Amino acid sequence: MRRLIAALPLLLALAGPAAAAVSRPEDRLPDPALEARAQEIGRELRCMVCQNQSIEDSDADLARDLRRIVRERVTAGDDPSAVMRFVHARYGDFVLLRPPFNPVTALLWAMPAIALGGGLAVIVLRRRRAVAGLDPAPLTEAERRRLADLERGGGA
Repeated sequence: MRRLIAALPLLLALAGPAAAAVSRPEDRLPDPALEARAQEIGRELRCMVCQNQSIEDSDADLARDLRRIVRERVTAGDDPSAVMRFVHARYGDFVLLRPPFNPVTALLWAMPAIALGGGLAVIVLRRRRAVAGLDPAPLTEAERRRLADLERGGGA
């Protein structure tokens, strides 16, 4: 019993996303095949309020409205690409969890490669410095004595 009570917060946390999708049965389509198609499309669309969730995983009002639009289009007989074009035309690239590659999104797609290249460049430059001896040489005994003299206030 103690284990069940201890695991209850974890179970509730895991049940959250599942409960969000099931919480509004009136929004579901009666045909399971159409509902599955609508959910598949919804997993490709970003909730513009939550930004890191699909509209299928979000509880936001805007996500619910987008789910309704998707289900209306699927019920009207649109194929998945037509539904995606419909939503994309109204909300732009940002609504897509996987935006298309075009001049506007090129930097977005290139960022992982740029970050990796930058990291590799830093590693290579640091290793070259160490190999080339650009790191400062240790102080000689005479330099250490002079430094100690300066620290004590006996410069000149």
